[in-house]
Amino acid sequence: MKDKKRIKTWKMKFANQSLMSRYMFIIILSFLFIPIVIPISAVIIFGTETMFNVKHSEKLKYGSSIELAAVWHKEAAAIDGASPEVVELKLHELKQRYTEANMFWVDENGRIGLQLPRQGGLPEQWSHADAIRFMKEHVDSDPFTVVSFIGSNNSGDGFMVLQIPRSIVQAPSVAVSSTPYFVILIFVLFSLLALMSLLFFQRIRKRLLRLQEAMTIYDEQHIPIPVSLKRMDEIGGLEEAFNGMIEQLRASRGLQLEEEQLRKRLIASLSHDLRTPLTVMGGHIYVLGEEPLSERGQQSLVILQEKSASLSDLIDNLLAYTLMTSGRYPLQLQEQDIVRLARECAAAWYPILEKEEIEMDVDLPEEEGLIWSVDKEGFRRILDNLFQNIVRHASEGLYIGLSIEQRNGQQTLVIEDRGPGFVEATEQQPFMHQMVNSPVNLASSTSNKGAGIGLAIVDYLVAEMGLAWEVASSKQGTRIYIYQQSK
Repeated sequence: MKDKKRIKTWKMKFANQSLMSRYMFIIILSFLFIPIVIPISAVIIFGTETMFNVKHSEKLKYGSSIELAAVWHKEAAAIDGASPEVVELKLHELKQRYTEANMFWVDENGRIGLQLPRQGGLPEQWSHADAIRFMKEHVDSDPFTVVSFIGSNNSGDGFMVLQIPRSIVQAPSVAVSSTPYFVILIFVLFSLLALMSLLFFQRIRKRLLRLQEAMTIYDEQHIPIPVSLKRMDEIGGLEEAFNGMIEQLRASRGLQLEEEQLRKRLIASLSHDLRTPLTVMGGHIYVLGEEPLSERGQQSLVILQEKSASLSDLIDNLLAYTLMTSGRYPLQLQEQDIVRLARECAAAWYPILEKEEIEMDVDLPEEEGLIWSVDKEGFRRILDNLFQNIVRHASEGLYIGLSIEQRNGQQTLVIEDRGPGFVEATEQQPFMHQMVNSPVNLASSTSNKGAGIGLAIVDYLVAEMGLAWEVASSKQGTRIYIYQQSK
């Protein structure tokens, strides 16, 4: 029930933080960028500009230039048909209102009237050409100039002029300066969109690389190290599955170690427990040998002695293999003369081989030795197990060869026989050459499975002493090569 609740909670988080949902969000933003973001940006930029100009215009002392021109035209139209005195009185009134302005008027006959204040350079008698020249010179110039006919509908009562500094009636224009800001804003928005996409895929790549790296880092049990979950999305689900796999591996490794320890204890106990009845059996076999027996009884007694000896060797190998695999088999590597050790081991086996009528061909150099760094007793055990394997499973060849050969550029110890080989004497390859990676594989191809433990011990000792071995086998016999590993 708790697991189902946890899965449901995880799925809810996954739905909220899915990589697909975030990727679709980026895609939607990119599709909406041109038709929506750019117009909104334009409205914001130019709307802000318009509001700024309006607010600035509201702060002008006399309003904007357009508003001031409208007021001046209205005041001029209001004095329709008025006498010169009324016009001048109106100018005095307007001067009090617009203190920074210059004002004058010209009557219908072209004579200049009141000037507030008096200005130089103005003609006393105005012609049509003077009026046109004056207006042309002051169009879009500073001061801001407004010329209005006196009276309504251009009644011919003259005109009056207002001049005022543009800084008072006109705010500085920012229409041109807003365009760069708009371009910068669009560029920034594009950059943010690109950066958002880049960060999205960069984070995915970083998390995948972190997961890939975690798969290549192992602890002391050769199991990958769990990764920390940072976000519950698709990659988070992959990380959680990876951590679950690691938990299962650790549980399996724990069970495997427990079973291995149990097996080792069982083998050690059986080895010790079997020695007592085996010793008793040996004693009784010896007693039977002293008794008068028929020929058939003598044959049975010989078989019992052989099987008892074989069983004793098997128990020794089981105990030795258990010690080796548990790391309690002591090895002291020292420089030893391999030729001398091989010769001594062959001499010890000579009586047994002579009894089995097996020819021992020792072709070892008399003067030149072969120095390897090995454990003396361990190396003897290697040769003993190989000789024993030949006696048990290749005795029909009636031959054991022991020699030193130059092979692949180095001195190699060779043990050979003329038995059926490690392949069945049927339609197999005429000659098989293989690297021995597993003693179990090698033993499984023999006709008698009892060679497995002995060859497993050989494989262990060879590896622990920094040596290597190969087997070349065919129906005509087997050659075993032992040599030093290349450094």
